[in-house]
Amino acid sequence: MTMIERPQIISEAFGDRANPPLLMIMGAMASMLWWPEALCRKLADAGLFVIRYDNRDTGRSTKYPPGEPPYTFDDLADDAMHVLDDHGVGKAHVVGMSMGGMIAQLVTLKHRSRVASLTVISSSPVGIDTSHLPQTSDAYIKHSAEGAKVDWSDRGKVVDFVVKDAQAIAGIAHPFDEARMRAFVEQDYDRSGGLLSATNHFMLRGGDAWKGRLREMTAPLLVIHGTADPIFPVEHGEALAEAVAGAKILRIAGGGHELHPDDWTMISSAIVDHTQAS
Repeated sequence: MTMIERPQIISEAFGDRANPPLLMIMGAMASMLWWPEALCRKLADAGLFVIRYDNRDTGRSTKYPPGEPPYTFDDLADDAMHVLDDHGVGKAHVVGMSMGGMIAQLVTLKHRSRVASLTVISSSPVGIDTSHLPQTSDAYIKHSAEGAKVDWSDRGKVVDFVVKDAQAIAGIAHPFDEARMRAFVEQDYDRSGGLLSATNHFMLRGGDAWKGRLREMTAPLLVIHGTADPIFPVEHGEALAEAVAGAKILRIAGGGHELHPDDWTMISSAIVDHTQAS
């Protein structure tokens, strides 16, 4: 049996640690910076102790050679608990986006005593057959296929591709600010030292033990989903809300697979209300 050393997971907190803790789990290939600092501060100002972190293979956390990640989705769920331990937190409200929403569902099933409430943004239910639901848009699949041709060691090409990606997943409600996104992606690329290892996220396995067990979830669930999400159409969020007793759903009209600045007030208010009701 080979022992794999526990990875170093880099995290950052905002607000007063005496306040109820909120753990934020980001999606595939995305460092914690994709939880915008201004949104984190908004949540902290509303009375939460907000923790964001870099999943392995992103940001400044431990990275592995691209191609064969030595970890699973279950390991990523355990990483989330190690982050809480690092901050001396026993039980937290958990928010996950996209793949982070799937990790957050696993966290809530696997470590139920440590989750006060769950908010899942732009994601899909774990352990449920979703093949009958509308799937990722053809336009996005076509764009995504271009990723295979990108030289992930070339900063300029990677930044161009990620900016195009952000535009491809954006909703229809707000204009896309390409200059702002490019500056952000450059910042993320440089802080992460490149995004080559982050491609490991697309090869992950695991979570099979939780097939068909979403109905066992006892933590109060809020689903937030854009109605124009091209990756997980809104029916995925609806299916998740239907699978968990008492779940609530907030549909963002024209919203994409994104946290658009114009939606931060609505998103943060919904999260704060959910944590307070829980």
